[in-house]
Amino acid sequence: MNVPNFGPGTDPGVLRDWARTVEGLGFDLLMVSDHVVVTPDVARQYPAPFYEPFTTLSWLAGVTDRIGLGTTVLVAPYRHPLLTTRMAANLNQLSGGRLVIGVAPGWAEQEFAALGVPFDRRGRITDETLVALRAARDDTEDYRAGPIPLWVGGNSDAAIGRAVRLGDAWHPLRNTLPWLREAVGRMRTIAGERPVPAFAPRIVLRITPSPVTGPDRRAGEGTVEQVVADLEQLRLLGAETVVLDPFDGDPDETLNPAVKWQMLATVAANRDRRPRTEQP
Repeated sequence: MNVPNFGPGTDPGVLRDWARTVEGLGFDLLMVSDHVVVTPDVARQYPAPFYEPFTTLSWLAGVTDRIGLGTTVLVAPYRHPLLTTRMAANLNQLSGGRLVIGVAPGWAEQEFAALGVPFDRRGRITDETLVALRAARDDTEDYRAGPIPLWVGGNSDAAIGRAVRLGDAWHPLRNTLPWLREAVGRMRTIAGERPVPAFAPRIVLRITPSPVTGPDRRAGEGTVEQVVADLEQLRLLGAETVVLDPFDGDPDETLNPAVKWQMLATVAANRDRRPRTEQP
């Protein structure tokens, strides 16, 4: 579950309620997003307040008991790789080994400029961060709480290649089911003789009273029957984890989280109801 950690309706109490709701409904993983400076290009999509992910997850670790905690996705170039490894190791220890780190190079050029990070080096810095995280979990007692799974976010071939080389899972974001089906084949082709990373997509969650049709329908969008069918198709494609993203682009949605909680409850009530589907 991707919990909105931004927007006019978000505060520590709302974040706590999100976490307890998601955990209480039986979901396995709670994830949050990452921005450091709410520059104009960020604010157009994700307005302030924007709660920093490591700080937020530390808070949520203390108000939950078992649910996994993660980032979808951490913008790797915003922090020195050694700082990221230290914060990740500490949070993993404090939460009892519940952390999942999803990373990506980022997109907000104005935010990069505000932080003094070269935008054209974001891919290289992301690689350096993943290398540091892998080395740290292999070589230090800081990870005695358990190894942190590393997910690589992004929809491009470069993201798939990065996941094959340095990640444990590929984490594509918010797309159609036909696109995801084709992309899984592309991932296997890019991997070649190398191990294929796990498949952990993030899809939208938007339950509607009537079916959503047409080629642009995103996975996770439509009636509960359509959403359940999408989840089954993703399972057949090899996804062991699917992250549901309830944010549909309007920051005012954060003022009424109960609407999204009801959608989550509907999915939870129907998640064991597998439709009859053909192998994709």
